[in-house]
Amino acid sequence: MSLQVAVAAPFSQEGTRTLRENEFVVALSMDRDWFSPDQAKRLADVATEEGLLERDGSDLALTFDAQSVTIPEDFVPDEDILRERSTFERVLDALVADGHPKHEVVGAINACQQELAVAIEVAAIVHARRLGVDVDDHVESARAAVTGEDSA
Repeated sequence: MSLQVAVAAPFSQEGTRTLRENEFVVALSMDRDWFSPDQAKRLADVATEEGLLERDGSDLALTFDAQSVTIPEDFVPDEDILRERSTFERVLDALVADGHPKHEVVGAINACQQELAVAIEVAAIVHARRLGVDVDDHVESARAAVTGEDSA
């Protein structure tokens, strides 16, 4: 996942699990020239929303091992990683990461949606649970998407 690679790069470069947000921004915008400073800040926000980073004041802490991520030498992240992903997209990513073929999963989720007459986010969670994939951290955002409430 390119989001995880982009987030891991500054931490891997420094050999640490915690960076100040300004160090994270400098590493991505000045050192690597992947993003503007504003985009690097947005990346921190998206990574926090995705559970890849945790904030503690002005510090950012990785929630995964940066050393487990391979950063290809020619890697340049796409700006698409800066957009917030829907609950459906997050659950789909979890299913694909668990080894399920994307095209099969999408078809099964669509079938589940029609069978149960529910929103796509709910169908994705139901399907993931049927396959034994833990997506409990996405239940609240799915509920919010269905009810129109804020999940925070």
